[in-house]
Amino acid sequence: MTNKGEEAKQRFLSGQNCAQAVLGAFAKDFNFDEKTALTLSACFGGGLGRQREVCGAVSGMCMALALKYAPQDPTDHAAKAAFYARIQEVCNRFKEENGSIICRELLALPPGSSVPTPEKRTTAYYGTRPCPDKVKSAAAILEAYLKEQEK
Repeated sequence: MTNKGEEAKQRFLSGQNCAQAVLGAFAKDFNFDEKTALTLSACFGGGLGRQREVCGAVSGMCMALALKYAPQDPTDHAAKAAFYARIQEVCNRFKEENGSIICRELLALPPGSSVPTPEKRTTAYYGTRPCPDKVKSAAAILEAYLKEQEK
């Protein structure tokens, strides 16, 4: 793995949503089909279909972490607890670095529904959104976390 933050940011800038960009940056590292990764993560853009809930970059980060650490036995409560602790750790790191894991808070939007139609990706769009940097942050946090776990 090398510079996953920048890779994820470039993926976002090329049109992938925030979740796709982060999960896509890690898919090959976990021998996961990229097309499947992009398909599964498509619904998480805009904080779950533009509902502005959990940031898609955070969702992508957690999905990538699951590819490595999710327990295979659903009855293994200790493994599930250990996995959830990992998820909380990376989410807390994201929150510390970015102030929140909630899309609407990161975008400084009021509570409430958002229209489902995504905005066109233009220079003006990218100029008003922190999303490329949030995607980069999520991927960099996960990359650093995975490197720490290798030690």
